[in-house]
Amino acid sequence: MNDEQIDGAIITFFSTSSAVGKTLISINMASELAREGHSVCLADFDLQFGDVGNYLHLQPDYTITDLCDAIKNNNHQDLVNMLTTYSYDDVSFQTVLAPKRLEEAYNLEPETIIEVVKQLRRQYDYIIVDTTSMFSVLNLALLDISTIVTFLGIVDFIPTIKNMKIGNNTLNTLNYDGNKIRLVLNRSDAKTQIKLNDVTQILGENFYHILPNDFAAARQSIVTGIPLVLNDKMGTLAQALRDLVIKYTNKGHDDIAENSSKSWLSKIFN
Repeated sequence: MNDEQIDGAIITFFSTSSAVGKTLISINMASELAREGHSVCLADFDLQFGDVGNYLHLQPDYTITDLCDAIKNNNHQDLVNMLTTYSYDDVSFQTVLAPKRLEEAYNLEPETIIEVVKQLRRQYDYIIVDTTSMFSVLNLALLDISTIVTFLGIVDFIPTIKNMKIGNNTLNTLNYDGNKIRLVLNRSDAKTQIKLNDVTQILGENFYHILPNDFAAARQSIVTGIPLVLNDKMGTLAQALRDLVIKYTNKGHDDIAENSSKSWLSKIFN
């Protein structure tokens, strides 16, 4: 590793529901930060079913399993050499990919993974972390060391909103700095009978950022392995993702205001 240490920011994507777009958004966050010239490492800590490698069409020689082994053997110098590079045109960033075999996930210790992250943040401006949708020991430890936690939700079914409310309430009990948790809504204009204003009333706060629904563009990105923000055809979702990065890299941006009166949906959660 280099002698110069950076102490980079850790941006973690978390949710209490599956299939909300954490992986796609974290990939695009890493890609846009790298496009802007920052050094970036994207870590896939969905240890059992991580998809970062699949989405980016990567075939790694090493995974988080190997990095943890290096930490246990005090071979900190080898960590950077075990990362997998993603490149497209003149943009590139490093990745830490999930284990190749499911059984490896059960043998990884949260403390060792956290040490991997702490070592890597000394080498990169940004560490982007993709997680599973649960309050696990590992996820709680990742939330603790994160600079920003993107709590991601979607508005589709009442059980999903219930889980979002429980998750948001739980995060608020962890006594983090008020600016640490960023509530982001994905697929905001998907077809649903539930209104956005109703959801903000249920949660008791506004969304920090709202991303539109563009299933076709997201699917094409996964098929081609090209992140949306690096595609020449900039759609509304790609632009909204870029806008999210602008908010994260420029302090003082106003939160999105979503105000309305209470409705029938709000009453369910009161």
